[in-house]
Amino acid sequence: MSSFTASPVMGEQFTIENGGATATISALAAALRLYQRDGIDLVEPFSADELPPSGSGILMAPWGNRVRAGKWVLNGKEQQLDITEPSRGNASHGLLRNTGYAPVSHTETSVTLAAEIYPQHGFPFRMRHSATYTLDADGHLSVTQQLTNLSSESAPAALGAHPYLRLGDITTAQLTLTVSARQAFIADESLIPVGLELVRGDTDFREGSLLADVRVDVALTSLDAAEDGNFHHVLSAPDGRSVELWQEPIFPIAHVFVTEHYRERPLAVAVEPMTAPADAFNSGTNLHWLEPGESLTGTWGIRSSL
Repeated sequence: MSSFTASPVMGEQFTIENGGATATISALAAALRLYQRDGIDLVEPFSADELPPSGSGILMAPWGNRVRAGKWVLNGKEQQLDITEPSRGNASHGLLRNTGYAPVSHTETSVTLAAEIYPQHGFPFRMRHSATYTLDADGHLSVTQQLTNLSSESAPAALGAHPYLRLGDITTAQLTLTVSARQAFIADESLIPVGLELVRGDTDFREGSLLADVRVDVALTSLDAAEDGNFHHVLSAPDGRSVELWQEPIFPIAHVFVTEHYRERPLAVAVEPMTAPADAFNSGTNLHWLEPGESLTGTWGIRSSL
């Protein structure tokens, strides 16, 4: 049955179960802290008594990724967001990474959490972000994010998520990632996009890339939809098992991050659904503007073949 506990670090912990699967979502950042199916970890798990390592499992709004130097212009006036990535001088991962979400509803198979963004440095708008995590009868997970403008003026909006995928105890280096993307954003030293190019080399995952050979931090786009109209990205093991992240077309970008710096893991991979690329507040690329009372809504999820 549904349950929750509380942690002095991550706040309330909401657990849902269905179809042989279990997921635990934290109040802090509405982060996906644990997702197992048939006892097999499908995301990188972490303790409720630590902050999400490398942003693991967090949800992002009203932007994902980064804003260059935390600066953008609204109605001719420069806005200065707080710098949350000092190493590169950017405002990173939205405004809710350090915010506790409150439960709206919680059943055995689903939980909805919500949090508000209040006017602050560089963002003079009030917004509400909610997330509904649901496990279906087969144990597959879906996540619906909704961002609503509670202000009296039009406000910029983007959504993102930061899950690190895993396939049980198989080392990430043994896994092959397939992403049907035809273009990649070219980024500068601050990881801010400066152009687009056709995928090539390490950014071309169309035929599947063994992750032992890849180290990237890249936003991919021009994604090819499957028959269901969604975009599917598959992480497969040599024994035929796989886990996939799918995203609705409202998320036209998949950010792939393969890193050697995720805790004690020798290699980890994040596949991040994004409605807009980094620095969309400045470039306007895929950026949504919400009128008062209007919402931006999108769903992504994780499926597995075990």
